[in-house]
Amino acid sequence: MEARHDPESLSPPQISAIRRSLTSGRMAVTRRSLLRAGGAGAIAVGGLGALSGCGIPPAGRTEADNSADDHSAEEKRVSFSNWTEYMDVGKGNRHPTLDAFQRRTGITVKYTEDINDNVEFFGKIKPQLAAGQATGRDLICVTDWLAARMIRLGWMQRLDAAQLPHAYTHLAKPFRTPDWDPGRAHSYPWTGIPAVIAYNKKATGGRKVTSVSQLLDDPQLKGRVGLLTEMRDTVGLTLLDMGKRPETVTADDYDAAIARLQKASDRGQIRRFTGNDYTGDLTKGDIAACMAWAGDLIQLQADNPEIEFAVPDAGYMTATDNLLIPNKARHKRNAERLIDYFYEPKVAAKIAAYINYVCPVDGVREELAKIDKALADNPLILPDEEMAAKSHAFRSLSSREEAAFEDKFAKLTGA
Repeated sequence: MEARHDPESLSPPQISAIRRSLTSGRMAVTRRSLLRAGGAGAIAVGGLGALSGCGIPPAGRTEADNSADDHSAEEKRVSFSNWTEYMDVGKGNRHPTLDAFQRRTGITVKYTEDINDNVEFFGKIKPQLAAGQATGRDLICVTDWLAARMIRLGWMQRLDAAQLPHAYTHLAKPFRTPDWDPGRAHSYPWTGIPAVIAYNKKATGGRKVTSVSQLLDDPQLKGRVGLLTEMRDTVGLTLLDMGKRPETVTADDYDAAIARLQKASDRGQIRRFTGNDYTGDLTKGDIAACMAWAGDLIQLQADNPEIEFAVPDAGYMTATDNLLIPNKARHKRNAERLIDYFYEPKVAAKIAAYINYVCPVDGVREELAKIDKALADNPLILPDEEMAAKSHAFRSLSSREEAAFEDKFAKLTGA
């Protein structure tokens, strides 16, 4: 049984950071659908209050209490909650991979795109989780920081490795050992979300921009640089440029990175801190170079040949969205079968071809090439060995650390 953790709550700086993400950051629905759909849906913020009071893990719960009687054998169904624009879509707005799973297994998938942001979704399921009740969902997909929080609270079930042969075999090495879920005991990644550097060749006069040092120090870019409102990505990339590892960041390291960013901001080097809305400015050339999310860049490049990206020699940041089974899920075995199905290379290729984020499945390249060779050769979807070696993740933070870090970042960005 995992050690019980003290209740957690969010500080004002953390809530401020969440609001930034809800409106423009990587937690917003625009992260998936803005470029494809041409606009963003409304973002619900009612879950903020729910998350700020989330620190109420039930006392005395045992590992056995987390599970429910599994009805997978007699009830051939599974309920899966996911983000919008995060599954392949075919004719009639059907989902071909899910349809194929249902034909093969006889398990009906109730697929619901009811995750618009992590906080709002957590507000929906927190009351049931805290009370030890079923959420009505067998499988969910949330970003790593929230996955870590819910695992710490004891609200997610341990997975049965015996039911996940494809997932165990094909999980790519960079995703195997997150510090917040050692050995992937409770989660498997749905996709990776790299933060790299992008630039508009026309706006830079044909010059390449390949490092954070250029973003922060190059006088020719003054006033035309965009940095991200996501603390872990902006500070993480800066730490890497300074020769520090985000995986082991100390308070002193963090302060040094903030000081470096503040110096660039005071000089007028930085145009602004942005969420997904950097895409329009980058395309127009108002931002010449910026930190950017890989999933945006594939579509941006398709629409504008002047857009280029660079993976800094110092490394880049990666976050993940993750599949988890909540406590008291009624169809755990069926959910595990669905997770395992997503790790079959042919299935993973179809999903990767549609959503355009990093695929965490080894052995998918040949299958993806059958769909689109250019996508199979794109390191933003399938990092080659050299790029994979440069991937870094921000270490898990305690609630106290996160509050302190976000407070300093908020002061930097003026949030």
